[in-house]
Amino acid sequence: MAKIKEIRIIRTRRDTSWTIVKVVTDQPGLYGIGSASDIFNPKAVIAVIEELLAPMLIGQDAGHIEDIWQQMHQSGYWRSGSALSTAMGGIDMALWDIKGKEANMPVYKLLGGPCRAAVPCYAHAAGNSYEELEADVQRYLDEGYRVIRCQLGAYGGGGFVRAAEAGLPEEAWHGASSQAFDEAAYLDAIPEMFRKLRDKFGYGVKLTHDVHEHLTPTAAVALSKLLEPYRLFFLEDVLPPDQIGWFANIRKQSTTPQAIGELFTNPHEWVPLIKDRLIDFIRVRVSKAGGITQCRKIAALGEAFGVRTAWQEGGDNDPVNQAAAMHLDLAIWNFGIQEENHFRAEELAAFPGHAVLKGGYLYANDKPGLGIDIDEEKAEALVEDQWRNGNYHNPYPIDRQADGTIVRP
Repeated sequence: MAKIKEIRIIRTRRDTSWTIVKVVTDQPGLYGIGSASDIFNPKAVIAVIEELLAPMLIGQDAGHIEDIWQQMHQSGYWRSGSALSTAMGGIDMALWDIKGKEANMPVYKLLGGPCRAAVPCYAHAAGNSYEELEADVQRYLDEGYRVIRCQLGAYGGGGFVRAAEAGLPEEAWHGASSQAFDEAAYLDAIPEMFRKLRDKFGYGVKLTHDVHEHLTPTAAVALSKLLEPYRLFFLEDVLPPDQIGWFANIRKQSTTPQAIGELFTNPHEWVPLIKDRLIDFIRVRVSKAGGITQCRKIAALGEAFGVRTAWQEGGDNDPVNQAAAMHLDLAIWNFGIQEENHFRAEELAAFPGHAVLKGGYLYANDKPGLGIDIDEEKAEALVEDQWRNGNYHNPYPIDRQADGTIVRP
């Protein structure tokens, strides 16, 4: 059996950080790759891999995936934090990649074989006005998508009020921002957005919306009720992880399907929501939850309670995490939908064997393992000087209410 000989980090991408883990074995030419990307905290994840996990795993059997996952989970004593879970996720993906190559099978076949011919995805439509949004929805319909997420501009769009109208206090804390978030405005704008979209496109197209945790709990309940007539495919992340207890109130008062999990890293976040049937879709990112090993267990739990998967992607994600999510999507019966992601041509060139997105579907190849590789020379060519000189700094942007209070997430 192949043993782990080396664990290396490959950093790539131009404007945001991608961290790829390469697990090399003692068998000539046998290695696997995984995603440990964290756009906001890349060096913390890298330190966990290089200083904690890699020294522990060198020399171990690469095929002991479950045992290695359990070792990594307890290795830092304090468990289920985002940095540790992301580091674990990257290594776990790489080990499944190796396992598939040893078996000469794609990972989705190792997981039980395909449950569908391809993986349907939902598109991200947006516009700064209703008219712009309608045009973007039509563009995706023309491309073949049947499930489309709809946003008025950025997250919280429809709820931002200009500084002059928001009544900011003297010496306001908004910095260069010229707007403040007002949830009353948001509760007016989003139902109206969906009324216009249904008038324009009818009910044949499935629509979603991402609140991105901007609301207080009672406003989340109100929005879910207001959106009932427009029959959403799901309402995404209506509350932050801190307030998951409120989903019981939402379920009692609204039939709008709920999807959540983008910020989840801890089982105590998703287990109560699934077992009490308070959500309809679980949306953790595969790498952030600890990789394929953990996510197949999440999916199995969801199947028992009627909850479907909708693994999180987003514009900061990389083709390797997308590939891992796609293999899970193919093999899981209670799959719901996959978030789309688009990459530049030069980025895809650095990842031969990447998933193919066409007509609203992701298609896998039949290569062993995850079916994706990394061209290290092309990956290196994408890297900006800010990484090399240590000046990478990319904290999550902050939205504020008129008085300065920070709006989560």
